[in-house]
Amino acid sequence: MATWNIDPTHTAAEFSVKHMMVTTVRGKFNNLSGIVEFDPANPAAGRVEVEIDAASIDTGVSDRDNHLRSADFFDVANYPKITFRSKKVEVTGENRGRIMGDLTIRGTTRPVTIDAEFLGPLKDPWGNDKVAFSGETRINREDFGLTWNVALETGGWLVGKDIKISLEVQAVHQVPAVAAR
Repeated sequence: MATWNIDPTHTAAEFSVKHMMVTTVRGKFNNLSGIVEFDPANPAAGRVEVEIDAASIDTGVSDRDNHLRSADFFDVANYPKITFRSKKVEVTGENRGRIMGDLTIRGTTRPVTIDAEFLGPLKDPWGNDKVAFSGETRINREDFGLTWNVALETGGWLVGKDIKISLEVQAVHQVPAVAAR
């Protein structure tokens, strides 16, 4: 089983949510790290651990980002990290699977399932071995204590509950250290 370090410069953790019931607002987290233990010959034995800096949220609007960092939403002063730890990988087809694990946001941990695709091994121009994955899941933000909202005069809510999470992951092979003689 090989260990791969997630390459934060070539990885994206993005989300989208309905605003005022009709338009979609998108954002991302700019700082994350983690590992993937993966063997293409035995993907079901794989494992994933990811840590996201909640304060690195970026929707392109600084006032909105600051509100999302506040106690109304992520409360980054008290809960600086979002984490995911896999518990099981289920192969569902050629290069496809489900990664089941625990997602922790704002101190609340809930099970989630990520529909994932293995995009293949690759070698970069400098000879580094890499792997790439794509994944998607949906969560109800209120399940994680993100309950702030405003009722709209015309009915409905300012911020949707359903959050779509999209992942594009590239990871570089962690070469074992050579023991000193």
